[in-house]
Amino acid sequence: MRAGFKTRSAGETVRAGELLARLLAPGDVVALSGDLGAGKTHLVQGVAHGLGVAEPVTSPTFNLLVVHPGRVPLHHFDLYRLERAEELDDIAFAETLESGGVSLIEWGDKFPGELPADHVEVVIRVGEGDERVFEVRGTGVRSASVAEAWLEACEQEGLR
Repeated sequence: MRAGFKTRSAGETVRAGELLARLLAPGDVVALSGDLGAGKTHLVQGVAHGLGVAEPVTSPTFNLLVVHPGRVPLHHFDLYRLERAEELDDIAFAETLESGGVSLIEWGDKFPGELPADHVEVVIRVGEGDERVFEVRGTGVRSASVAEAWLEACEQEGLR
């Protein structure tokens, strides 16, 4: 089952990411999907802030992976330019997911068979104006718990 919330600005999307960061632990994986400009990177910026990342966070499109040090390392993937699942080997995708950090994967829906069985799926759609509509689902026990707690935190924050 998918549930969701809406943000009405880039700042609210960043705030939603900060709320998610409070719930994430080493080994957690969040797969983000949505059109270009939907807000995936803004959400990652909020998670990064919540994880204590001090450096600027931008889309890693040309690097495919950027690791940001924080209280928990943030592995920020962008799979947009990849065409085949085999290319994930070139960036040690599976090994990085298992290396003890938090992994956020922009365009995570490109290779669903390569994701761990237990991960949070976030689909972001562009609404009216600056509105963004988030659909959230956990695919396993841990991720379902994270997704439910995140949705509750967003509701308490007034994101509906």
